[in-house]
Amino acid sequence: MAPPSPTSFRRLRLPLFVAFLITAAGPTYGAPPRKTGKNLGNNNGAKKGGPVPVPKNNKGGPLKAPGNNKGGLPIPVPIPVPGNDIETQFRGSWAIDNPNAGVAAMQFQLMPNNKAVWFDTTSLGPSARILGPPGNCPKSPELNFAPDCFAHAIAYDVETGQSRTIYLDGEPWCSSGHLWPNGDLVATGGTRGGSRSVRTLSMANPNANFVEKKNILADKRWYSSNVVLEDGSAVVCGGRNSFSYEIVPPNKLEFAPRKFNLPFLQETTIPKKPGPGMYIENNLYPFLFLVPDGNVFLFANDRGIIFNPRTGTIVRQFPKLPGGARNYPPSGMAALLPLTLTPGNIPAEVVICGGNTENAYASVDSKHTRNRVFTPALRDCHRIVLTNPASTWVKEQDMPSGRCMGDLVHLPTGNHLLMLNGAQKGVAGWENAMDPNLTPVLYMPNKPMGQRFKEMAPTKIARMYHSVAALMPDGKILVAGSNPHSKYDTKAQYPTELRVEKFSPHYLDPALAGKRPVIAPTSEKVLKYGREFRITVKFPGGPANAQDVKVTLFYPPFTTHGFSMNQRLLILPLKVVTNDFITTVAPPSGKIAPPGYYILFVNFRGVPGKGIWVHVD
Repeated sequence: MAPPSPTSFRRLRLPLFVAFLITAAGPTYGAPPRKTGKNLGNNNGAKKGGPVPVPKNNKGGPLKAPGNNKGGLPIPVPIPVPGNDIETQFRGSWAIDNPNAGVAAMQFQLMPNNKAVWFDTTSLGPSARILGPPGNCPKSPELNFAPDCFAHAIAYDVETGQSRTIYLDGEPWCSSGHLWPNGDLVATGGTRGGSRSVRTLSMANPNANFVEKKNILADKRWYSSNVVLEDGSAVVCGGRNSFSYEIVPPNKLEFAPRKFNLPFLQETTIPKKPGPGMYIENNLYPFLFLVPDGNVFLFANDRGIIFNPRTGTIVRQFPKLPGGARNYPPSGMAALLPLTLTPGNIPAEVVICGGNTENAYASVDSKHTRNRVFTPALRDCHRIVLTNPASTWVKEQDMPSGRCMGDLVHLPTGNHLLMLNGAQKGVAGWENAMDPNLTPVLYMPNKPMGQRFKEMAPTKIARMYHSVAALMPDGKILVAGSNPHSKYDTKAQYPTELRVEKFSPHYLDPALAGKRPVIAPTSEKVLKYGREFRITVKFPGGPANAQDVKVTLFYPPFTTHGFSMNQRLLILPLKVVTNDFITTVAPPSGKIAPPGYYILFVNFRGVPGKGIWVHVD
């Protein structure tokens, strides 16, 4: 069953309200959700269930939290007391979730039905999995209309590890993407016949295939990036020889393309050398982040700007970031740090780490040199406050090891990010890296300088070019992919990787199992901008004080080539905290939280429980 729309949440108002009152009065109030409520979707009949409709009062509005005489604790500040988190020496653990998914994960999106969709290419030969059902061999325009019986995309159930194949038309190699507000996946661009395509995958249909609209984008989008705007539309920016951006509207495939020229993208491009295919660029897959004023921060190669996406006007230019190149192919990492939703201005800060030198690609790529040199990846990090007009780049503590092609993933605590995957030498591209970085690093941006990085338990699987990592609703990190070859090659030194892993971060220390909050099905799941809403929750560890609790909202990103597009984590202000419920406030607008599906987490002293899907608009 697909997740209900906000309209369908209102259809069962009366019976659910009665059930809510009965549950609240009985001894099972705040009990863990039933297993049937864990999953918003249903893949081939494997699971049923979904978010419970929002309980309403007799006027149609959301239920209000009881007053303080019922145990509510007013919270004067929106975040817990610093240093109140439970400390653990647990360095995390790894587990194989699936020994062979059959399709390498080049592009990745977690959908609100708990299906992780990933795909690679359609023109570089067979994958390791047959496209279902048996005998399904559509003629591929990317292979001169020869039959192609192999799968290039799958939908992976993140709870069971089971998956189904998805038919994918066109060539999405090195494309970009995002979610529509209705939960559908949108994939934009690619190469060859797919460079101006937009593809959609329905969340509601458990057996959906991609639907492609060809030649609808205004420019070719190969190695481009997307960012969702306040109304659910999305900027699609950059790409090889595409010094422009355009806006794709939400929830429809029919639209008139409009291109905005952006000379900044050409200014930050390293010119190609003479000869076919001799590109260097250093500014592909640019880093894009929506700023709280509705403008967009763009970082390409070694510098950034903020521009108005509706007009193309540059409203701020940033100084050059020293040290090297940060975008593809040197491929550093970038993230918007958690946004704490306080009254008034909301500070927004970006961190950029790793990458490689300006000449690293030309020094190793076989098209540019016969004497290949694998340049060590950068260890440095820098931060900048986007919302402060006077801010400049600030040198962050160095990472424990150099990293290119890594992933920088938000964790639900609001205090931590995780660095993982990538290599310690070389750059992105076929066979262009070595010395895989097997050790995840916990990044704690609020700790004192010198205490901000902690190495975690290493994996045994190299995850380099074309690998992905993403936060799951249970708090684990799903890790997949790695294919540094132009074909599937399972016998190379760094093989095409078809195993799927999950990493359990520090807060999943088994000793902390009794501390994890449990969100009940009666929690509200349709959140309206600026409105209070209620989370029904149980704290197994005992009474929860206001300073112990943090509520976070996580937007699931589209991840490819080390950049998690649209990844953002919000720390919500709290109004009331009791042992049975929390009253908090939804984000104020789409500039802070673009409309769509988010994962909501409740943390107790830095220990998150399982998240639930909610819809924000």
